[in-house]
Amino acid sequence: MLNVRSVNRLSRPLLTIAVAVMTIAIVAVPAASHGQTLSPPPLTGDNVTNPQTRMEPPRTTPTEPILPSIELIRPKRVTWNIHIEAQGNIQPWQEVHISSEVGGLRVLNVLANTGDTVKKGQTLARLNATTVESELDTANAQLVEAKAALAQAAATLERANRLAPSGGVSKQELTLYETQKHTAEARLTAARALVKKQQARLDLATIVAPDDGILSSRSIAEGAIVQSGSELFRIIRQGRLQWRAEVGGEQLLKLAIGKEATVKSPLGETFKGQIRQISPTIDPKTQKGWAMVDLPSNTNLKAGLSVSGELTVGHRQALVLPTTAVLIRDGASQVFRIDQDNRIAAFEVKTGDVRNGLIEVVSGLDEQTRVVSKDLTRMQEGETVGTQEAATDGDNASVTVR
Repeated sequence: MLNVRSVNRLSRPLLTIAVAVMTIAIVAVPAASHGQTLSPPPLTGDNVTNPQTRMEPPRTTPTEPILPSIELIRPKRVTWNIHIEAQGNIQPWQEVHISSEVGGLRVLNVLANTGDTVKKGQTLARLNATTVESELDTANAQLVEAKAALAQAAATLERANRLAPSGGVSKQELTLYETQKHTAEARLTAARALVKKQQARLDLATIVAPDDGILSSRSIAEGAIVQSGSELFRIIRQGRLQWRAEVGGEQLLKLAIGKEATVKSPLGETFKGQIRQISPTIDPKTQKGWAMVDLPSNTNLKAGLSVSGELTVGHRQALVLPTTAVLIRDGASQVFRIDQDNRIAAFEVKTGDVRNGLIEVVSGLDEQTRVVSKDLTRMQEGETVGTQEAATDGDNASVTVR
């Protein structure tokens, strides 16, 4: 028979198993009602060693949005020229008129045309010189004849001089022989001059350029008969141009020879030049004078073109910023600075001239205030930004941050 102690030892394990079965049944019923199947999580090294790790969700720390870093610059003082506006025409520096010095000759060849660049001594045209050549041959023959006549007259005079002491030649005859020699000498001189003249006419039948330059005009055609003094070509000497700037009388008094000038091309380009000459008088009707400005040879300007420009009359100091550092909106100019809390603050300034990517700040800003250098359209007042100073190098047309 089993005693009570034995029954107790057997009932304890059975009770434990019964409790476990009931626990599993209680957990499984809700899961089955939702169509889910319970499965144990996979056992990994982390699950075994640190079961709490798989239960913790990732943590994030909220941060305040910060704009990308921006550059700060200081305004800088530069020297700007003081200009006066002017209007005028482009003209040749010097224009050479080439005319025919011989008349009655036919144009044989034309070897240059308008717009050609020519060199000094270059042949531009040839005239038919057949008649001039024949006249030169005649002159040479007359020269030979004159030399012979002089030689004969000299020999006759020499014989007379030998006979004169013995009375073989009278004084009257001796005087006649001397006169004949002088006449022969004069005829020889005239023959030589005629040869030179005809040779010159022959040379002038070839039209050449008197200097380097650009052919600006051509007035002859092959086959035409040219007249003495008629214009054949025009040349812009050395291809140089000048600007004749029309200036009011009061403004003219401010100009000085050697000052810089700027000419504006209709295509948008600008060219630098220097004032070479100033009008000594002022037109009493228009109350204007002129200033001649030498232009560089590499311009695309043409003689006769009407252009505008600026003439320098002095210098002044200007406080400037790059144009990218000033925001112009609704007629007002604004710049942006960073306050002590690294937040954006905007304030208005008064601006002036704009030159070469720089804008003048007339008032509202000093030289020590750092402002945002670019990307102003994305700036919002009160936003927080990171900053870094911009270091820029260059001449007086740049802004250097210290």
